[in-house]
Amino acid sequence: MENGKMGLKPMESEQLREYGHRMVDFIADYYKSVDTFPVRSQVQPGYLHELLPDSAPEHPESLKDVLHDVERKIIPGITHWQSPRYFGYFPASTSVGGVLGEMLDAGLGVLGFTWLASPVATELEIVVLDWLAKLLSLPPHFLSSNHGNGGGGVIQATACEAVLVVLVAARDKFLRKLGQHQFPNLVVYASDQTHSSFLKACQIGGIRKENCRLLKTDSSTNYALSPDLVQEEISRDVAKGLVPFFICATVGTTSSAAVDPVPDLGRIAKRNGMWLHVDAAYAGNACICPELRKYIDGVEDADSFNMNAHKWLFTGHNCSPLWVKDRRSLIQALNTNPEYLKYKAACSDSVVDYKDWQIPLSRSFRSLKLWMVLRLYGSENLKSYIRNHINLAKHFEELVAQDPLFEVVTPRSFSLVCFRLAPKEEEDEETCNTRNHSLLEAVNSTGKLFLSHTVLSGKTVLRFAVGASLTEEEHVTEAWVAIREEASHLLLAN
Repeated sequence: MENGKMGLKPMESEQLREYGHRMVDFIADYYKSVDTFPVRSQVQPGYLHELLPDSAPEHPESLKDVLHDVERKIIPGITHWQSPRYFGYFPASTSVGGVLGEMLDAGLGVLGFTWLASPVATELEIVVLDWLAKLLSLPPHFLSSNHGNGGGGVIQATACEAVLVVLVAARDKFLRKLGQHQFPNLVVYASDQTHSSFLKACQIGGIRKENCRLLKTDSSTNYALSPDLVQEEISRDVAKGLVPFFICATVGTTSSAAVDPVPDLGRIAKRNGMWLHVDAAYAGNACICPELRKYIDGVEDADSFNMNAHKWLFTGHNCSPLWVKDRRSLIQALNTNPEYLKYKAACSDSVVDYKDWQIPLSRSFRSLKLWMVLRLYGSENLKSYIRNHINLAKHFEELVAQDPLFEVVTPRSFSLVCFRLAPKEEEDEETCNTRNHSLLEAVNSTGKLFLSHTVLSGKTVLRFAVGASLTEEEHVTEAWVAIREEASHLLLAN
């Protein structure tokens, strides 16, 4: 330190300009060459410990050296979710707009936990979530702009956080009405296809494990939740003196993109005075297309609705819009009001403090990404892109259906195809499952593409999910050729 000044200037504008240009070039070059990398990382566990020093550097290193290490040591350990040949899990789509929004968020360094902490961070989130709600044709009570209706939207980090906060809001709402002594009697309902985050939310929220009803699904409903089964379970629980209070409906389950019957479940929830949450993390994105909006019909009877814009709306990760019918239930459950966060406007209903709509206090300026994507591309282009992905999945489904060695296990839903090597004549399921696991590993080991798997009705199933921003028809066709080739090798070996 000289003359009272520190030598380190961590946010010097000209260095940011220089380094920023070089980093953007590096990222742009990555996207230009991402199709040349093995899609699934081929490294072994612990590989990075052998390549990096035991302790942090004491003195500055050049950006050139850091990026050199990224290229040689970091990139090989990536499973490339942005590869056009990535078909595993669900999409984690990004875009130039999403990256620019992320850069702006990082550069501005805003923490908008209260309106006062950064007014525009709150107000842009309100505006952009009303835009998206209108694209989805959500009912007016979910719009923040409908003053006095009590609803509104908030961007959570993930759907896992969204289901937790609404579960806690519903729990506390019921306990305020019925009394704390009913806590051990609260019961929740979902299908056995519901995302595992729901059970984690119940665990965190204190719902007894034996009061979590994960109801069995099968191929007769394409793995959707049966309303009759839900009502039967509710009636049985009421007769036992239990308190049914929460139903989680999924639009686009993780295993097979199944769609639970939201209208029927909404009627059941209303009839029994329960909270209905609609988890549309993946498929909700597609519902901006008018012809696909039918999959969330009945959402007008839901108390909350969530989707992950970072899955299929090109915003990049940590952008999970949640809308609630009754914001007061959310705020009452999650509100904290320490002296150091009090300010004059907060004493009225004229402002929103998003700290009371989520788990953590701090929050970044996430709405910038969504705002940037919607403005740079426009809703019509986004709809077209989603439709194209669905058509590519249809193309893949047709290729599978035409090959006698394979079978489509459940009808394609949105842009996900569930398929497998068909069992040989008189072959038991266990042998067939083993063969499909072997096929999955063989395909992913080639590095030519990446698939994931699930189990439906005891069958090991391969999942082919189209949704990467760079994927085109040639990548789908090449993926099928690679799958078919590995299957041939496997069958010849057996």
